[in-house]
Amino acid sequence: MTADVPGYEKDEIDVQIQNNTLRIRAKHEQEAEEREEALIRSEREHREMRESVTLPEPVDEDNITASCNNGVLTVHLPKKEPTEPGGKKIEVE
Repeated sequence: MTADVPGYEKDEIDVQIQNNTLRIRAKHEQEAEEREEALIRSEREHREMRESVTLPEPVDEDNITASCNNGVLTVHLPKKEPTEPGGKKIEVE
């Protein structure tokens, strides 16, 4: 899965998986101040992005990886191998 996260650094991005839902949150806060003789200019910037995706199939949570390059977040979600193909057989007594 890929998601555009332009302007965010990798330490500003939080990726979590819970109950078969992938949650991405990116938060950026910056404060800048310039002083020129009698003039003081102060700027504050706050941006936040949230995205949730319900996964269609179970994934192997222990082997999920994520990387961010040039404003694109890539999350690799390997499928979980089924334990019993075709379900579980129930004996009739």
